[in-house]
Amino acid sequence: MMIHKIVRTFLFSLLFLSGVLVAAEPAHDFSLQGEKGSVSLSQYKGQVVYLDFWASWCGPCRQSFPWMNEMQQRYGAKGFKVIAINLDKEKALRDKFLEAVPAKFTIAYDPDGKVAEQYRVQGMPSSYLIDRNGNIYTHHLGFREKDAAELEKTIQSLLQ
Repeated sequence: MMIHKIVRTFLFSLLFLSGVLVAAEPAHDFSLQGEKGSVSLSQYKGQVVYLDFWASWCGPCRQSFPWMNEMQQRYGAKGFKVIAINLDKEKALRDKFLEAVPAKFTIAYDPDGKVAEQYRVQGMPSSYLIDRNGNIYTHHLGFREKDAAELEKTIQSLLQ
């Protein structure tokens, strides 16, 4: 019994540290306040959604925002949507971040972390690529420039 638990933990850690997990589960719908009103996942049914969880203190988040801006601009007309969910409790912190690193995509706020809990967010940033059927296609922990090209290819394939 103990060995089974250790092996399961090891395999989960190995997959999680690899950066990308493939999951065949429906994405959880949510309704959060955003910069321009209410934001829900169901609003974007039939689109490919890149759902990103971020916080103002997260260094890699500063690197991911320009990339997400580029992806939204490049693929938005093809049915692609970036939604970035902020987890800061203090509005001033997220506002300062967004002033320094502007977002050209949808921002929503989850200061209590309820949606992050549903998605089992383990670190920042955590992103989920959701297919047109509303299923989580991949989950990615962190942001590394070296992974961006492969992630973009995955976005392109889901938009086909």
